[in-house]
Amino acid sequence: MSTATTAAPRDQQQLTRLMFRKLMPLLIAAYVLSFLDRTNIALAKHQLDVDLGISAAAYGLGAGLFFLTYALSEVPSNLIMHRVGARFWIARIMATWGLISAAMAFVQGETSFYVLRLLLGIAEAGLFPGVMLYLTYWFDRQQRARATGYFLLGVCLANIIGGPLGAALMKMDGLLGWHGWQWMFLLEGLPAVLFAWVVWRHLPDRPGKARWLSAEEARAVEQRLAREADEGAGQGGHSFRQCFTPQILLAIFVYFCHQITIYTVIFFLPGIIGKYGSLSIMHVGLLNSLPWIAAAVGALTLPRLATNPRRSRHLLVMGLLVMAAGVLLAAVSGPVLSLLGFCVAALMFFVVQSIIFLYPASRLKGAALAGGLGFVNCCGLLGGFVGPSVMGAIEMTTGDAMNGLKVIALVLLLAALVALRLRQGQEDRQPCHGAVARSAKQHSI
Repeated sequence: MSTATTAAPRDQQQLTRLMFRKLMPLLIAAYVLSFLDRTNIALAKHQLDVDLGISAAAYGLGAGLFFLTYALSEVPSNLIMHRVGARFWIARIMATWGLISAAMAFVQGETSFYVLRLLLGIAEAGLFPGVMLYLTYWFDRQQRARATGYFLLGVCLANIIGGPLGAALMKMDGLLGWHGWQWMFLLEGLPAVLFAWVVWRHLPDRPGKARWLSAEEARAVEQRLAREADEGAGQGGHSFRQCFTPQILLAIFVYFCHQITIYTVIFFLPGIIGKYGSLSIMHVGLLNSLPWIAAAVGALTLPRLATNPRRSRHLLVMGLLVMAAGVLLAAVSGPVLSLLGFCVAALMFFVVQSIIFLYPASRLKGAALAGGLGFVNCCGLLGGFVGPSVMGAIEMTTGDAMNGLKVIALVLLLAALVALRLRQGQEDRQPCHGAVARSAKQHSI
């Protein structure tokens, strides 16, 4: 029950600001820790080869294996969260992934590397689609892309601070007989376990459970969102079979292409920067932060423009085309322009991702929405397996990771063409302008 009282009822705009202020810092912090722990192997790539003999191909496979089990566990994880509540389930996810990430300090070779990456994927599964589901409990369609953009700031912040932080921790090499990468895995994994307690204490499951909303305010938020869900999903929105309709399959394809790009950049950019010249680990970490600063700027400023279906679609297509141009520039240029190309592509990373999830959310309700968001993320995240694995194989066979970037630019161009066909649920109930015009003309004759 809500215990909050207010002198005067807050209007919708005030409620939205309050919900952003109370919820987003917690969710962003959780995602920062998540990305630190799933991607810190990028800085350890060279050291894992030197100390344990883990080759570029084995590294690429291990990086991708995380996404295999992560993807397979997405739907059941989201269905469980729908039943037990976000507070308990997100706290559970954080505690288990933190422990397994810290255990990466004890990797002995390729086999243990693969096993722990697989276990980390199972442990962390459900965080992103769980938060996508959670945001539908609080924010309407007009505000959800903005909320998602803020949440995805966690990826940017993790990659901005991850490089310098990881480099600093790896300077502990030799302390107590441990390698620097072992200290990095341990000291970046344990904070997630501690933050799980913060989530448990402060993240309300739904508006009706928030102590900082009055009962009347919570009821108004939930009723408004229920009306919007009915308008978009219609009668078929409760069925999980809706996940296999053409529109949701198109959204999955676009997301798959997007994730290939994101995780290829995450796992291979430090190695690419390392070949620019004689750079220290700290210099590599600092340069690696630049594209993520651009991504943060994009996530903060552009998703709020996606206020209606038409603008959302235009922004999505433009974002994919800009990503393709940036990746291609990075593939064919020298160090300075290559890094600029990565920054251009990264500007749109989370603009695109924040919009993609508007499409399934506008067509599904209830348990189907929970499972559907997990299913979309599950299929899309297979790109996180395909991208690093293929890039590792290309680097091994050609000796140049840039060849893989050219392929990714073509994949993004195809995704942009597919995105032109996407429609949100409420658009199915709106006659197109051409049909309206033809009807008016017929009546006038």
